[in-house]
Amino acid sequence: PTVRAACSVVSPQGRPYRENPAITAFYEDLLNPFGVGFDEESLRTGRNVFHQDLVDNLIDADDDAGSRKPDLIIVTHALPDVHPFTTVASHLNMVVGGGTAKSFSISEQGLAAPFTALRIAAAFHASGRSSLSMIAVLEQTTLPTRLPLVHDNELVDSGVVLLLGHGQGMRVAGVRTVMPGESVRDRIVALVGGQPGQTLVVAGSRVDADAIPDGLPVRWCDPATYCTSVWVELAEHHDAWRAEYSAVVLCDSEPRSGRTHLALLAGSTISAVPEGVRYAGFRRDS
Repeated sequence: PTVRAACSVVSPQGRPYRENPAITAFYEDLLNPFGVGFDEESLRTGRNVFHQDLVDNLIDADDDAGSRKPDLIIVTHALPDVHPFTTVASHLNMVVGGGTAKSFSISEQGLAAPFTALRIAAAFHASGRSSLSMIAVLEQTTLPTRLPLVHDNELVDSGVVLLLGHGQGMRVAGVRTVMPGESVRDRIVALVGGQPGQTLVVAGSRVDADAIPDGLPVRWCDPATYCTSVWVELAEHHDAWRAEYSAVVLCDSEPRSGRTHLALLAGSTISAVPEGVRYAGFRRDS
């Protein structure tokens, strides 16, 4: 599949905190058994941007959203929703898919979630089970307890929607995971080695600078984003990058697992996935 369209939203308008006994009881039951206290003040002082708010903002920002009917919808996030009782994939399905699309969410993977979604969407397209898919990457930062990853880095609320289909656009040409102890630099070289033209590396702020091969241009992401970082950049610049570069490598490192995730988006000059690169979770020759 190719990236047909994309949009992003960063720091949307929040809402005042409204006490909800059901949500308070949920968080207390969730946190207390692990010795982590529920901090209601974090909710009172937070922006209280729900995942559904992010989705609605993204659809409102897309002028052509009403004419698109994806048959596959994948919602991804690394941080939990401040409102835990909303099935956002089903909501998005009703808004843009008319309730007829296959829809689900991916979580509990850290920032790997959107990369996993890209594998799944590519596999659906390759098998003929999807012709137009939508991936939402959501990040809200109001939490019921302090999380250093969020609060020490002053993360902001953000979201991205990608539309994958056929035709013009940057093509999903490979998705890889680099385990701790393996060379990220070597994996990037393997992804782009031997291919003509310039390749841009879009790197999350937690990627080691030494992991970027010499001679490749690099664009660093805003450290105030976490799961959405490379995807915000892609949404904002994919048309310009497609015109300027033969390929783009999205590269982001999960600080808690030490794993680095790579996605190769190729222009028309890249005709094949390099040998040994996994495409949508399958070997190229499978």
